[in-house]
Amino acid sequence: MKAFLLAGGHGTRLRPLTDSIAKCLVPIQGRPLLDIWLDLCARSGITEVLINLHARSQDIERHLKRKSSPVSVRLIHEEQLLGSAGTLAANRGWIGSDPAFWILYSDVLTNTNLRRMSEFHSAHGGLATLGLYQVPDPSRCGVAITDHRGVIVDFEEKPQTPRSNWVFSGLMVAGPGLFDLISPCIPADIAFHVLPRLLGKMRAFPIADYLLDIGTLPNYERAQVTWPGSEGGPSAPELKANLAPRVLPGAGLQARGVSRGENS
Repeated sequence: MKAFLLAGGHGTRLRPLTDSIAKCLVPIQGRPLLDIWLDLCARSGITEVLINLHARSQDIERHLKRKSSPVSVRLIHEEQLLGSAGTLAANRGWIGSDPAFWILYSDVLTNTNLRRMSEFHSAHGGLATLGLYQVPDPSRCGVAITDHRGVIVDFEEKPQTPRSNWVFSGLMVAGPGLFDLISPCIPADIAFHVLPRLLGKMRAFPIADYLLDIGTLPNYERAQVTWPGSEGGPSAPELKANLAPRVLPGAGLQARGVSRGENS
């Protein structure tokens, strides 16, 4: 399979750290986040990765030249940030006739088995699958509602009274039909412009493994303590909330990314 690894943002929520280093190169217990991602892709059967570049792009290029990647990497420079969905649309031809592909947010830290999620996607035959996990405060983002089969049927942004705390993890599998739903506006955002058009066409996949959005300084600092490594499982008490059954009847699913700027 192929995967989009979205890495073009400025990393404003991680300043001052990202004043001197690209967001996807921040070290997790001494290891660049990008290296963790590429190893995870290789273990999960992903053979080709497209990375969009904008902020500190030369740093990322130099890093990849110094280190051999376990997967084939294509770098795409965006003079103007296209947004998460805009990057997909601009590189539609790269997917070709593939029946499915990955969309991965590079500021997510996880050791989950992506192969299980892609197998689930192939089995249900829907247009897309969203990986989900739980957070304490879903009111900061959009909330999607699933039916008894785990199909996402509703979407609400920043609800004052959230109906659940399930959140979009930043891991997504989709078929080529997704491209037809992307708005032509630039920048185009997955959470704002694509997910609402996928209602009734995408399934929820709950993730019980370690998963943390390290895009803020408090979470980045927490990752240095709680990250169990690429082969480990959940290790910190606060991550017990990630454990969930495979069926999510009527659960609210927070769409990751709605609460922040697309280029953060």
